[in-house]
Order: sequence, then structure tokens, then C-alpha cells
Amino acid sequence: MSINRPLKPALLRGWRRCCPSCGKGALLYKYLKVHDSCDACGQELHHHRADDGPAYLTILIVGHILAPLLHVVFVQFRPEPWIMALGFGVGSVALCLYLLPRIKGGVVAFQWARRLNGFGAEASGNVLKTQ
Repeated sequence: MSINRPLKPALLRGWRRCCPSCGKGALLYKYLKVHDSCDACGQELHHHRADDGPAYLTILIVGHILAPLLHVVFVQFRPEPWIMALGFGVGSVALCLYLLPRIKGGVVAFQWARRLNGFGAEASGNVLKTQ
């Protein structure tokens, strides 16, 4: 049985888009690509399986932030429809672009902290061997 790594520091490092192990090396390059390993500590990062999870979480968070705000703005101020569409369109794109790499960093850091998808195999020596 493998022991989990500290979750909170790993998530904070992932949010900052840094290596979840040391916090010094960069986790991402080219906006959303994950490095194969950390430049600072050598931690292998190619095990991650973030897939579509960060995108779904980003949409969920942005929707939960902007939907109530859309309602409040419409009820309180009654702006023209084109102003609301332009404002909330730009706001949603900007918020998505800000959150997506940070959430991806958090997902990769969560996988590292919980030793998911091969992140624990190299530390414990439990590499699966084919027969």
C-alpha cells in the first residue's frame, strides 16, 4: 500500500503551474502541454491522464460564476442585449483562458499526490512486469 503525498502543497503548486513535487520547475509549456519531466528535480510527469477533465471543470466553474452574475446584471441594470452578449462573451472567454491551465495543473498535481496513473510506481518499485 502506498502512502499519499501531501495534497494541499501539491495542489497549490499545480495551480501555479509548477512541478507538484518541488514547486520550482515548470509543469506546462505551450499553454497546456505537460513536460515529460521536471527540469529542477527530475520528477517524471508523463504519467498524467488529465484528458478532458480540466476543460469540463473549467466550464462548470465559469458557468457557476457567470450564470448568477448574468441574472443579477439583467435584473438590476437591464442593459441592451448586444452589450450583455459582448460583455459576458468576452468575460467567459477571458475567465476560461485564465482558469484552464491552472485547473490542468491542479489535476496533474492531484494525480501526483494520490499516486495515480503510474506516479507511485517508480517510488515504490512496484513496476508491473509482463509475463
